[in-house]
Amino acid sequence: MGFKGVTSHLAKNIWLKGAVVVLALGVNVTAFAENRIDTQRPDAPELAAYGEHSIGVRQLEVANPNQIEMLKLDPTKPEPATLPRYDRPLTLEVWYPAQKGSTGNTTLKAYIRDGKTEVDLQGKAVRDAKPEMTDSAFPLVLISHGYPGNRFLLAHLAENIASKGYVVVSIDHTDSTYRTKAAFSSTLVNRPVDQLFVLSQIEGMAKDKDSFLYGLVDTSDTGLIGYSMGGYGAVINAGAGVTEQVVASKQSPPFGTLKRHQSGIKSGADKRLKTVIAFAPWGMNYHMFSNDTLKEISVPMLLIAGSQDDVSGYENGVRAIWQGASNVNRSLLTYDNANHNAGAVMPAPEESYMFDKELGFNISEHYIDAVWDNARMNNIAQHFVTAWLDKYLKNDTSKEAYLDIVPDSNGGVYALDEEGEPKPEHTYWKGFGNRTAKGLHFETLAPKK
Repeated sequence: MGFKGVTSHLAKNIWLKGAVVVLALGVNVTAFAENRIDTQRPDAPELAAYGEHSIGVRQLEVANPNQIEMLKLDPTKPEPATLPRYDRPLTLEVWYPAQKGSTGNTTLKAYIRDGKTEVDLQGKAVRDAKPEMTDSAFPLVLISHGYPGNRFLLAHLAENIASKGYVVVSIDHTDSTYRTKAAFSSTLVNRPVDQLFVLSQIEGMAKDKDSFLYGLVDTSDTGLIGYSMGGYGAVINAGAGVTEQVVASKQSPPFGTLKRHQSGIKSGADKRLKTVIAFAPWGMNYHMFSNDTLKEISVPMLLIAGSQDDVSGYENGVRAIWQGASNVNRSLLTYDNANHNAGAVMPAPEESYMFDKELGFNISEHYIDAVWDNARMNNIAQHFVTAWLDKYLKNDTSKEAYLDIVPDSNGGVYALDEEGEPKPEHTYWKGFGNRTAKGLHFETLAPKK
């Protein structure tokens, strides 16, 4: 479907040349690698700060029964009378509000892009901490990675959100992780299905007295965050179907297996899903969607992208999705001159600072951007995601001021009086310190009447 070889288009690494030289000299970089996912830069905007809740993290295993086994389909042969089926396994990482003062292991074990190197990521979440005792359940946020990726790729965002009173579930999508990467057709067919299946699984656990999620999470208020192919699934689950043209294409997944996601098959988003946040959602630039199918989106959307995205496209990709979702409130956060990794991807683990012969590129390129610092992008994303989720999942109207801002950050005027109160001419982005709201755009469109 055109995604093949897309990694080769990522911006080539320049600033890491010095690190490569260090490796060549034999210095053991990994000996002092800490790989923090919880960095808060001094210039981080206000809502990027961690919340009041302690954080726990646990791993879960689920399986979706009787799914089409895409990897066993051979498009060069006639369609079998019965498509092969299997129970599709999914690994989940769950971040959640934990009891105050929880202590313990705060290291995450994660594989990086080569699928062979396991590294330590350091954050704030305590492994297997006891859940916070609460009278009211917390909203649910699902996170869906790219192709390939894994459940830790957006870990910086997952634990940050959990600290603010959300249960966050990040999915390892089988056939789409660094260690299971396989035919792209599996991702096209399974990604939207995985997302809603996990939502239903968490709903069941929330009602199960034997589950640590019992009474902790309210799935009737769910947000879905997707990056790249996770964003593709999120756009579909927001209500948009894929085009008939794509389903009928010879490059489409074989034997009509993509038709379940075709426009008109479903009616709007799942009622439990209240909003979608899509980082660099893939598909519009390959005609997966059209203005007609995007009109079917039925929940508010925040889209986040780099203006130089050469994987999902910008003008003909993410921005076109934002413009086409004409029946809902939607906003678009743009990192000027950033590429495909804008905002979503955690900082590159130091162990990734190496060239991989099999992949044909420096592994760090999977994470970094040629212009923007990852921690800076992460902090900005954490700020806007917090405001968006609080508004749409918690009905917190105080967060609207962080979203009702001038479109061009460079055009904002910073003007405070001697008491620190805004003057009439003050239009600077709320939550950003003086001289820190630069190189960004935040644009909003209302539904067509």
